[in-house]
Parts: sequence; structure tokens; C-alpha cells
Amino acid sequence: MVARGRGEGMRREPVLERQESLFDIRLDARDRSGGAPPPADPPRRVRAAKKAEPPPEPPAPRRGRAEPPARPRRRRRGPFLFRLVKWGFILGLWGVLALAGVIAYEASKLPPMQTLMIPKRPPTVTVLAADGKALATRGDMGGVAVPIRELPPYLPKAFVAIEDQRFYSHFGLDPEGLARALVTNLTSRRLRQGGSTLTQQLAKNLFLTQERTASRKVQELVLALWLEHKFTKDEILDLYLNRVYFGAGAYGVEAAAQRYFGKSARQVSLAEAAMLAGLVNSPSRLAPTRNLRGAQQRAALVLSAMRQQAMISQDMAGAALARPAQLSRAGMPDSSGYVADWVMDQMDSFVGELPGDVTVRTTVEPALQQAAERALEDTLAKSGAKYGVGQGALVMLDTDGAVKALIGGRSYADSQYNRAVTARRQPGSAFKPFIYLTALEHGLTPDTVREDAPVQLKGWRPENSTHDYRGPVTLTTALALSLNTVSVRLTLEVGPKAVVATAKRLGIASALDPNPSIALGTSEVSVLELASAYTPFANGGIGVVPHVIDTVKSADGKTLYQRAGAGPGRVMDPAYAAMMNQMMTQTLAIGTARRADLPGWQAAGKTGTSQDYRDAWFVGYTARYVTAVWLGNDDSSPTKKASGANLPVEIWSRVMKTAHQNVPVAELPGGLRTAGFGGIGYGQPGGSFLPPESVPDDRPPAVVGEAPAPRQEEPMTLDRWFVQTFLGGGQRR
Repeated sequence: MVARGRGEGMRREPVLERQESLFDIRLDARDRSGGAPPPADPPRRVRAAKKAEPPPEPPAPRRGRAEPPARPRRRRRGPFLFRLVKWGFILGLWGVLALAGVIAYEASKLPPMQTLMIPKRPPTVTVLAADGKALATRGDMGGVAVPIRELPPYLPKAFVAIEDQRFYSHFGLDPEGLARALVTNLTSRRLRQGGSTLTQQLAKNLFLTQERTASRKVQELVLALWLEHKFTKDEILDLYLNRVYFGAGAYGVEAAAQRYFGKSARQVSLAEAAMLAGLVNSPSRLAPTRNLRGAQQRAALVLSAMRQQAMISQDMAGAALARPAQLSRAGMPDSSGYVADWVMDQMDSFVGELPGDVTVRTTVEPALQQAAERALEDTLAKSGAKYGVGQGALVMLDTDGAVKALIGGRSYADSQYNRAVTARRQPGSAFKPFIYLTALEHGLTPDTVREDAPVQLKGWRPENSTHDYRGPVTLTTALALSLNTVSVRLTLEVGPKAVVATAKRLGIASALDPNPSIALGTSEVSVLELASAYTPFANGGIGVVPHVIDTVKSADGKTLYQRAGAGPGRVMDPAYAAMMNQMMTQTLAIGTARRADLPGWQAAGKTGTSQDYRDAWFVGYTARYVTAVWLGNDDSSPTKKASGANLPVEIWSRVMKTAHQNVPVAELPGGLRTAGFGGIGYGQPGGSFLPPESVPDDRPPAVVGEAPAPRQEEPMTLDRWFVQTFLGGGQRR
């Protein structure tokens, strides 16, 4: 019996050749570096047979038990992660090298760091009023530098809180802030935040332009690192606060505080400090002068940031929020800009090159400047359209020639052209006092009679504005009623050159044509010089140089200029000044300026209206002040019959009332006090008193009654007239 082996009687499964799994990633000798060479190709027939051989059938599953499916083997990730890290490192290294190259290239465009210096701050000129209050500031920075140690502690803290919270910990670049700004800008898909530190902002302001380019940004970073290396944090903050722009033309925290709050930065409140700090983000849009509500809302964010960073207490924040900063209403008038510009025009002559910040004390009285500005603006707002007048100018002097108020136009914000100093316009009849003074100096008197009748000179036929004639009239009446024919006759009698010499002697600096038409004021003059030329009438014959600068001092208190009070001296005999005053008081009593209203004060003056009503003037004075008013249009277009008798007189009256409040009453040189007009009466020499109601308002007045006939007696000498009129030596004539 044949013994069965161990496996006899059992079904034997066919054994197939081992097949390589598709998921087997084990290396064989052929995959290894330096492994055995591949075996020699089998005979072609074998290879052909193998090619023709169909793929083997998978083994049949065993009965009674299912075989689990084969699990695929996972690919090992070690080499992939290694390559990723490796290439990331390589790319990062190249990026750093590229960035370093860009930084080096941009840095090469800057001056050598060893020669780099903080640019010298441009000098600031602070213009003060006569009482020491700031009128305006001028200069590229617009305000003096204030050391950080002199500022309230919460002022610099406000800037750090809202602009650069990590200012005292970063090295000039704030990576955290930059990353946050980058994420914000990417998620919002627009530029909403900037990552610049205070140091970067300072670098931009000191050395770079405002253009937004990658090149400038890189240079800004390089310069910020240099600033951090060279200066302390407080020094950087000091430079920043005194140079950053705050809107409305204010550079530096001092200029901004003066511009918006009418006070020094040393005195600002917490609410005001928060508003200033909030402005630098968008100074043009948030300037309180144009967007007070927006500036207050931004200030509230600054206060919240300061509270969150424990820079202020909750009570301090609450108090500041309850009373937000307000724009100063007690600041200097807008027209102060005309004064400041005129001051700057003179600085080079008085001081030369400025050694640094300087302070200029002027002669301007803020109350009078404000009154003059309001009077001009209110009158033009009420009647400008009716009379076709668009502009005006005003100058007020004291009897020493000091400028007390100067208005160069209706609005300095709209036009900086100074019509009081720079513009030249025809004065019309306001020039006639120089003709009459010349006539007096040639032997005539206020009682001298001349014919008011048609005049013809080589085809030129000047007429009175009313086109009628009064026959023989005294010089007093002719000047009060502004009779053109008499003025022409006097000019021809004394000679145009003599009239020009008189006007120049009294203070007219503009070129004057010595021809007969000068009798009607055809040569152009400025408001300032016409006011100064009238001043000798008010002070008894002393010439003045109109001036606005009293002292100039440097930042350390050194006096760079002090007005010495020098002037041309006496330019008119006191007796002639008295005669002219007697004549020109009649302009306000019975003449073209009878609408002038200054109760209790003796006043004189002269109206003027140029051809076609292009210019309207009134220059009037008391023993204290001289005020000249001009109205017209910049393009010299005719007005709608605006004359010196209406709007200029109205403006003059308002300003002079303010100027003479609480001022001791003084008489004009010559002692002309009598009973009558406004408490101070004015008699007409050689004739009867003419009541104001007898004179028309809108045109040069006509004479009521007959003019007195000339007296047949010996000629009146100057000495005899003065004795009879002012010393009681005879009947006043």
C-alpha cells in the first residue's frame, strides 16, 4: 500500500508565477544607484511569446473564506517635504538678496549717510497786532517751532496713540503694523491703511517728495532707519510735531493751534490735542475750517485710542468727548492776511536775510481791523449789487502815519491782491484838496471868489457833474460842492506842475501827469498814499510816512529793527492847514459828504468819483484818525452810479464811530468849533450857513441862495486872515 504523503488526498491549487503589485514601490537592483546592470534580453522568440501571452488570471478565491483586498502602500512624503523646504529656502534667500539689491540701489540715489543732515527749518515770521496778539504767520512752515518739553504731555501722546502705537518699541519699521495694513488692504481690495511709522512719515517730510511710488517707499525706509540710528525717540517726535502738515496752510503744531484755536500749542486742551492729532491722517479733508464735524469725529477716535492704551483716564476721555474742540471765533479777521503780506514785502528792506524765526509787532489795532472788515463786507453785501460794486479797500492811519487798519479787498480768502497798497486808481475829486492848498500857498484864501462857468481849453470842456453852473462862488463853497470848473481854473492859475509838487510833498508817491486834467484827479494813486497825504491836514502840517512795522525781534529776543519815528517833517504851514480844515469841514456840513455821521467830533474830508462812476472815494479825518475808503471793480468797469457821497461815506462812518469810542474829543488844528452840525457846527466863510437838508443826496449839491459878492477891500494876506479867523481880530470871512 502506497503510503500517502501529507498532502495526499487534498486538492492542490495551481501555483502561478509571482506577479509584481502595481502598488509595490520597493526598489530593486535596477533602481539603485550603481546597482546590477539589467539582464540580457531574452531570445526574440521568448520575448515574442511573452508579448503574446495574455495577462494571468487572478487566483480564484478559496472556498469558505473571502480573501481581504490588498491595501495599497502609501508613498513616503519625506523626500517631497524635503524638496519643498529646500526650494522654499532657496527662493527666500534669492528674494532677500533681490530686496537687498533694490534697497542698495535706491540707497545709492540718496546722499551719503555721513553727509546727510536734517534740513534747516525755514524761518517763520509771526506777525503781531499792536496789543501783542497774533495776526498771522508767514513762511514755508507757517509757525514757530515749539520744543516737545514745552507741550502738554497728552499732545505728543495723542499722535503716538493714533498714528504709531509701537513708536517707542520699533526700530523705524513696524512689521506688525505693516502686516496688518497689508491684510486690510488685500481683503478690502483698496488702500485703506498705511503701514508707515511716525519715523517714516518724518523721513518723507524731511527729505522726499509726496509721490507714491515703490522707489520712494524704499528710500523712505532707508531714511527712517538712519533717523532711528541718529536720534532719540523724543527728538524724532519733536521734529515730527513741528513739521507735519495740519491743513489750511498750517505746518507744525504751533501754526495749527494758532490757526484753528487762536492759541499756542502750549495751551491746547485734551480735546484740541486729539483734534490736531487726528488731522494728519487727511489734513485737507479734515481741516476744521471746512469739515469741523469730521475733525471732531476723528478726534473721538484719537481719545478712544489714548484710553485703550492707558495714556489718559476714563474721566479725562469722558470730559474731552463731552466738550469737543471748537474752531476759534475770537481769532484775527480774515483781512489780516493783507497786513501780513504787506509786512513780508517790507522785511527784506528792514532786516535783510532772516537769521531764523522772527516776531514782528505791527501798529494794527485788532478791533479796528475787525470793524473795518465788517463795515466793508456788510455794505457790499447789502448794496454792492444795487450799485454794481464788487470790491473795496480801506486804510486807517493815526496822525503819526501808523496803520491802524488796512483792508485790501472784500475777502482775502478769495483774492490776495492788495487793493489798498498795490492797486492804483483815479481819485477823482478826492485829489482837489492838493489843488486848493496850492492855491492858498499862492495867496488865495477860503473866501476868494472864482467863477463857476463853462471852461474850454483846446477842445477840452470840463463840466460839473450836474451840468449846471453857479456863477461866482468862494473857494470854500467850490470845494465843498466839488465844482469841477473852479478846480480847473485854479489849476491853470497856479500851474499843473505846482499842483504835482504839492501832492508829492504831502505824500503822493505815484507818478502824476502835470497837465490840466489833473484838476479832476485823472492820475492814479493808491488808497494808502492818499490817506497819508491827507494826514498833514489832520495833524497841523506834519508829513508822515505810512508805516505798519513797529519792531522786529529774533527768537532769542534780540531787536533786529525798531522804528525811530523819522518822517519828512513839516510839509505845510499850520495856517494853511487850518484854512484847509475850515474848507473841508464844509464837505461834511453842506457838501457831498453830508451823510457822514460822527456825532461829537469835528471832522473834515473830501469825496471823489472818477469818470463814468468807475471809482468811488471818501477820505475823511479827525484830529485822531484819517480813513480813506475806495469802492469799484477790479476790471475798472463802470458802477451803477456809486459815488463818494454814498457807499464810501457809509463805510467811513461805521469805522470811525468804532475808532472814536472812549477817545477824548480833540479839535482839528485851527480851532473851528461853533454851534451846529452834530454838536459841532461849521459856518461858511463869507456867506450864510447852508442846512444839510437843502443838499441832494445822489449828486454833487447845488448852492442854495446866491453866492456872496466879492468884497472891495484890500487883498487878504495870510497873516491877516489867520488873526481875524482864529484870534478874534475881526469878523470871520
